[in-house]
Amino acid sequence: MTSDASNTTGPPKPPAPSGSLASGSPASGSLTDVAGLRVGHATRAGGGWLTGTTVVLASEGGAVAAVDVRGGGPGTRETDALDPRNLVQHVEAVVLTGGSAYGLDSASGVVAWLEERGRGVRVGPDPSHVVPVVPAACVFDLGRGGDFRARPDAATGRAAAEAAARTAPFAPVEEGGVGAGTGAVVGGFKGGVGSASVRLDSGITVAALVVANAAGSAVDPATGVLYGRYFEGRRVDYPAPEKHEEAKRRLAEAAAENGPPPLNTTLAVVATDATLTKAQAQKLAGTSHDGMARAVRPVHLLNDGDTVFALSTGGHTLAADRPLALNEILAAGADAVTAAIVRAMLAADSVKTPGGSFPAYLDLYGNQ
Repeated sequence: MTSDASNTTGPPKPPAPSGSLASGSPASGSLTDVAGLRVGHATRAGGGWLTGTTVVLASEGGAVAAVDVRGGGPGTRETDALDPRNLVQHVEAVVLTGGSAYGLDSASGVVAWLEERGRGVRVGPDPSHVVPVVPAACVFDLGRGGDFRARPDAATGRAAAEAAARTAPFAPVEEGGVGAGTGAVVGGFKGGVGSASVRLDSGITVAALVVANAAGSAVDPATGVLYGRYFEGRRVDYPAPEKHEEAKRRLAEAAAENGPPPLNTTLAVVATDATLTKAQAQKLAGTSHDGMARAVRPVHLLNDGDTVFALSTGGHTLAADRPLALNEILAAGADAVTAAIVRAMLAADSVKTPGGSFPAYLDLYGNQ
């Protein structure tokens, strides 16, 4: 099955998400507001499991792709192929997965699914002679469901790809404890998947999907406010002091029960329907890390594998005589990542398993 949304022209734009501003501030959209992209999750929870895989699927023919890795402990696959100096120009899918390095096996299932459909880099005279290049990155969630050996495999990746292919164009991304965010934890709080989009005045869409799973925290310890809230351009609602103290107490109890602090990583896919070169996409991936640094502190540690992929599906050509036109896309990418991390934290549900107790932000603070 292939997408019916072309990666060059695409179907008509969906209406701007409610709450978006004319200036292009982050709104309540999804990565799939970028024409041609679909997202599917495969989730395993219960019976020792708390993990999963998320696939970002491009239209047939793929999307220009790049990557920027800044964490000190990354787990990735096929990221060298995205270097602008190298041959591959387009990828058909990106895989985000739980299971640490073991979970990278999920990309094999996506590769097989794409090969069966003749999608990939053509390497022979027959249309079936393709090699799908599927970049992937993983988060650490081993043992959080209770069974250290319960982690995604090739079948999980295939299930996520099939789920993505079944979705309609522009279908909103499911958020929270799903897919690669199923076992995600951020500084002791339950993490997960979040997504957001920005519509620029030029008509270009920039969007992000994150898997928030950091060694650092997304919550200001002095106030209880999500760090990303400080960048929303509106008045910040601070929790009552007594609620903040109670939340800190409950979080400390959970941390004592869980043992060592949670491990890594925050992942993101940032996408745009602007037509970018691989070098421009790599710049977008790099500056989008700024959005991560606003929403998680500390970030990019040695035990994080923080990674941002950038995708360009095309449709809006940047004027060749205006090289600085890329700047608004770079700024929007960072804004979308910050907003998506906030969304991930607000969409998470508390989870208690044999592997630990992970309270959700809303259960401790409410929607500030």
